[in-house]
Amino acid sequence: MFDSSARAQQTRKYNLFWYSVFVVIVIGSLAGLYAATLQVDYVWRWNRIPKYFYYEEQIDIRTEIEGVVSSITLNGETAQIEVSGEDEFTESYTVPAGGIVVNENDTVFMGDVLGRETKWQAGLLLVGLWVTLKVSSIAIVFGVILGLLTGLARISQNPALRMSAITYIELIRGSPLLVQIFIWYFVLGTLINSMLANIGLGQISPLWFGVASLAIFAGAYVAEIVRAGIQSIHPGQVEAARSLGMSKYRAMRHIILPQAFRRILPPLAGQFISMIKDSSLLGVIAIRDLTKATREAVTSSLQPFELWFLCAILYLVLTFAFSMFVQYLERKSVQ
Repeated sequence: MFDSSARAQQTRKYNLFWYSVFVVIVIGSLAGLYAATLQVDYVWRWNRIPKYFYYEEQIDIRTEIEGVVSSITLNGETAQIEVSGEDEFTESYTVPAGGIVVNENDTVFMGDVLGRETKWQAGLLLVGLWVTLKVSSIAIVFGVILGLLTGLARISQNPALRMSAITYIELIRGSPLLVQIFIWYFVLGTLINSMLANIGLGQISPLWFGVASLAIFAGAYVAEIVRAGIQSIHPGQVEAARSLGMSKYRAMRHIILPQAFRRILPPLAGQFISMIKDSSLLGVIAIRDLTKATREAVTSSLQPFELWFLCAILYLVLTFAFSMFVQYLERKSVQ
């Protein structure tokens, strides 16, 4: 009893010591970084960062006709401004009561400001974060579907399906993602949009070509993960299911895939976390993801240290949240 208590106390002291060492290392690294920035005369301006998430924008309300301000009617917090033009043509504008900049009987010309209102708008980083989250989520869904189908085709006894799956996997895994993004946008995108224009249909946004490139790239890796997971299940389980009268489809669905799913969750999580980070390459095809938005903010503000650190933290939040979600799925699958 005494030995176990002493051992537990010694373990706590040991852990406390090394936790303290970790804290000292972190604080020392941050202090060293700060000292290095002082050597290059960099001024930290964290107070300017919030506007890149949410900011208040002033919007001018302008007249669309030339004429005279015939009346200004107050209605609580808003006001109705009537502008009378030629031939007794009148237009009405709703303006915040505190933002009126004209008076009755003033002569106004097309484009003149009648009043101003303020609206809260999403900043560059918030817009970029939303685009990254949207693109990654859609690409993950399609990547899983494509990877599952390709993985099943990869182990199929049908030579056409098997060779098609192998060709797709080797082609995609054998070329860089950046090159594939360029091919989707400049080659396939141009061809597809040209054909759509010829038949009178609208153009496809670059965002969807980015999603396609990420999904197809991830699908090739997911296919190999699925194949390895299925083949890791002992063949005797398939034979036992078939001996009970189950079809090959039902055996795969109810016996093999549930077990394989638990085994492939960790590598799948790693693949999709990598895809979230790889989505930063989509900025090269005019998609304003988090990285491109940060680059634009740095260009306009000349604050590279704060913004790039913040960009890295936001990616860390996304990947950490996804990792926690996968761990939750792992716990649920074990129950």
